[in-house]
This record gives sequence, C-alpha cells and structure tokens, in this order.
Amino acid sequence: MLITLIGGLLIGWLIFGGSGSDKTKTETEAAIHDHEAEKATIWTCSMHPQIRMDKPGKCPICAMDLIPLDEMEAEEAAAPGDIQLSESAIKLADIQTMTVKKAYPEKEVHLLGKVEADERNIAEMTARFGGRIEKLYVNFTGQEVRQGEKLASIYSPDLVTAQQELLEALEYKESNPNFYRAVRNKLKLWDLTDAQINKIEEAGEAQTRFDILSPIAGTVTDRHVAVGDYIKEGDPLFQVTDLSKVWVLFEAYESDLPWIEKGDKIDFTIRSVPGKTFSDRITFIDPTINPQTRVANVRVEMNNSSGQLKPGMFANGIVEASVSGNKKDLLIPKTAVLWTGKRSVVYVKVPNKTEPTFRYREITLGPDAGSFYVVNDGLTEGDEIAVNGVFKIDAAAQLAGKPSMMNPGGGAGSTGHHHGGMNMEPDQGETGMNMKASKPDPKFVAQLSSVYDAYIPMKNAFVQSDAAQVKTEAQAVQKKLQQVDMALLKGENHKVWMEYLDAMKPELDRIAGSDDLEKQREGFAGFNLALYNAIKTFGLENETVYFQYCPMALDEKGAYWFSEMNEIRNPYFGDKMLKCGETREEFDFKK
Repeated sequence: MLITLIGGLLIGWLIFGGSGSDKTKTETEAAIHDHEAEKATIWTCSMHPQIRMDKPGKCPICAMDLIPLDEMEAEEAAAPGDIQLSESAIKLADIQTMTVKKAYPEKEVHLLGKVEADERNIAEMTARFGGRIEKLYVNFTGQEVRQGEKLASIYSPDLVTAQQELLEALEYKESNPNFYRAVRNKLKLWDLTDAQINKIEEAGEAQTRFDILSPIAGTVTDRHVAVGDYIKEGDPLFQVTDLSKVWVLFEAYESDLPWIEKGDKIDFTIRSVPGKTFSDRITFIDPTINPQTRVANVRVEMNNSSGQLKPGMFANGIVEASVSGNKKDLLIPKTAVLWTGKRSVVYVKVPNKTEPTFRYREITLGPDAGSFYVVNDGLTEGDEIAVNGVFKIDAAAQLAGKPSMMNPGGGAGSTGHHHGGMNMEPDQGETGMNMKASKPDPKFVAQLSSVYDAYIPMKNAFVQSDAAQVKTEAQAVQKKLQQVDMALLKGENHKVWMEYLDAMKPELDRIAGSDDLEKQREGFAGFNLALYNAIKTFGLENETVYFQYCPMALDEKGAYWFSEMNEIRNPYFGDKMLKCGETREEFDFKK
C-alpha cells in the first residue's frame, strides 16, 4: 500500500510539475521578448557619436541624417584592424582596386636650365705691372677679338726700367748668358712675348708704351678699365670668353637625382630658338647640393660655332629616365598613397571576404616614378590595394576606431585629421576622388572657390613674411569658410566635408590667433593638407591651381602650398629662399 502511494505521488509530480515548469519558462521568455520589443531604438550621428536621440532626424551639430545605433555597433564589431564597407558605400565612394605588380620604373624628368659660358674657355687678364692706360683698342663688352689682337696700351715706368736692364744685359749676352736670360725671363713673366722682347733688342732703346694682347680668340665679356686709368699689379683689365663651346646647366632637385646618370640623353628647347629641339648627353652631375636652392647642376656641353646659343638663355629639358640598375620594381599609383610626412599608408583588400574588407598598412616608398611610386617595403607582388577612394576608406576606419592614417594604433581618435595624400598627378577628366555617384552642388563649389580666393592673399602675405598681414588675411579666410553651407552636400559628400572642415578649422585658428610668423607657418602647412583634400574632392570654379612643395620648409620636414601661378614664390622662407620649391601638381578647373 505504501509503495502504491509513493508511486502515485511520483507520477503526479512528473505530469503536473513538469508541465508547470515548461509553462513558467515560456511565460518568462515571452516577458523578456516583450521587454526587448518595448526598447526604443537609439539614433545617433556617424560624425558625432555623442549624439543620442530616441527617434530619427537630423544631427543638431552637422545636420546629417541620424542612423540607428545598432548599425554603428555592427560596424565596430568588425575584425580588429579591418574595415568593412557595404556595396553601396563602395559605389558611392567610387573605390577601385588593382593588383600590385612589378614593372620597369620609368619617368620623364623635366629640368629647367640656362646657357652658360664654358668655364675652361674664359681668360681673365690682370695687370702684371703698374702703369697708366694710354689707349684702348676694345671700347665695349661683346666685341669679338682674335688671339694676339691688341686690347690696350699701357705706359709703365717699371717696364721702362726693366727694358733698360735688358739692353744692358744684352752687352753681356756672350760673356754672361745666365744674367741675360734672367733679365729676359723677367719680361716674359710680365706677359711680354718673345716677339716684343726681340723688337726691344733690335731697336736698341726702351719703349714707353706696351700693348696688352688677347691670349685667346673670343668675346670680350668684361672691360674693367678706361683710358687714363692708373692700375696696380693684379688689377683686373679684361675678360675674354671663347663661346664656340658652351654649357647648358640644368637644375635637378634631390627627388630627380635617382633618375639621372652621366651619359643619359637629354632633349631640350631654347625659348629664343623656337621650333628647334637640341639633343645631347649629360657630361657631368654636380656632386654637391646647393644648400639654398636644394638643387644640383646637371651639365651638357654643346658646340656653338654658329653663336646661336648665348649665355643667359633659358632651356627646358626632358630626360627619359629609369632608376639605376634597370630592374623591375613594385609600382603603385600615387592615388593609392596617403601620406602624412612621416608615414606612407595604403589600404590592402583582404582576400576571401564576402563583404569588401580593407586593412591599413604602412609602406616604405622609393623614387617618384611619374604617376607611380616605387615601393621598397610593405607590399608584395599580388597584393590588391585601393587606388581610388582611399580617403573614404581612411575616414570610415577613423570613425570606427580602426587603425588609420592619423591614428595608426586604432581606438577612439579625433574625427578631424589631415589627409596628406600625395596624388601628385591629377586624374584625367576627373577631380579628387572621382565621386561620380554624388556630384557636389555647384553652389557649394562656388563657395569653396571663395575660400580659395581669400586664401591667395594670405599665402602672399606669407611670401612677404608679414605676420600682421597674415593674421588679417587668415581672418578673411575664416569668414569665407564660415559662409560655406554644408547643407548643400548630401550623403557621403556631407560626411567627407565635415572631416575636412574639422581638419581646417584648428589650423586656421592657429594662424589667425598668433603673431609669431613661424607658428603661423606651422599652422599654414597643416591647413594646406586639409585644403588640398577638399579641392581634390569637390573642385573649384573656373580656376587653374598649382600645388607646390618645398623640401626645406619646417626644419627640412617639407611643406606644401597652393599658388595661382607656376612660378615659385616660397611662403615658408620669403626673400631668404624665394625660389626654393617645385610645382608638384596642377589643377585645371577652367570650363
């Protein structure tokens, strides 16, 4: 009986107790589900993640559309160091990739030069004895003379005395030949020829005037004396230059030197000889760099029997060059590189991923190869890298706290950073990042052009080294920048502009808020990098713009600036090194 009772209780518990447990579990899960369903979606801004709203709308800071917080969290959940982009983002940013390959690096090196006299064919005549200029046979510079032709006549008491010594020594020519030869050699040391000395001996009396003769045939390029001038031993008289051979000296910047070798062929034109191209070989490369201009002279020697080439003429040369060694190297387009001055960065596409995924990678660049760079380290043949829209990938990486150009360690970083991309060769027919999917509003481009127009007077004030005027003009640029209506930009364009704006503002404040010219120039360098990105991305209205570079600026770190003309007028040194620099890129926005 007891066993029967216990068995019944056990069966009842299994039936009713188990059923109650399942019911309780179901009710609990339903309650949790209902609680989650009641949770309100949090909306935030991709540019300003501190914004939290309980409904969709516009960001109160930048007026961008808010997005659900879970979307940002999904992005942040990506693998460490990798940045994933949706297919729509790839299309909007026009991101393009290519496979890294080896090729022979080639480049057209453009050089500016000037015709100069051959230094080996210059004769500088100085007075070997004191006296007075009695007569000039050469009355102006540029006069052609033959070898041995008279240039001037000189009266010299010292020379008269030396002649009398010769006539006295002539009497002892047979008995004391050493004494005779010594007196005769004294006259030779004074540049008298054997014919002149023989004439004195034949005449038997001292001459009061002696002629200065040209030692070479050529052109009188300097006349230092006039009739009646008294001269002392060592005073300059004439300079005669043989111009039948001339040098063409080209200036090569440090970045050009790896591409140039002695013996390379150079084709060049002379502005004053239109329609004719000269060709010759490089015979000499200066072993030192000019510390002021940062260039080395590259010499070409030319026959000039016709006199067509004249010292002082300007020349434009082109060397079709390859890096020494003539071997294949890894080459990547300049558009693939983001550059901060310290680091060169590319984004490598991660293989075998469903969603397009990119990874930050620092590389070491070799020589500049026209539209390409030689890569010394950091990439291998077969790597796939982004070559267009790289700025967009970097901006997305920075927002997600992933490693990026200005924050290589990853983590939370400033959303305002400088993109120093060295895209020194503009894309044909396109501007900046080729944002074909979202062309900027023409009104916005006009406003950005107004910022550039205000920038030029500020740049010119830097050229004048006028800190007070720089401050005034920087305030004018600030005003124009404030007038740019960011609401004219939509989608990714808006987001990118906010990136550039955040980078420009602090540097511009630094310029406008300082009276120290060197501190202003430091801010100017940073501002130019951000402005460069804005102009590359959105373009300007009917402008031709030159992006220029000085390797000596900021204690030889190098810095850039924009100019309205191709002529170099350095804003980082002013008159101290006005011509130091080169044009690295030209933008033609004219319609």
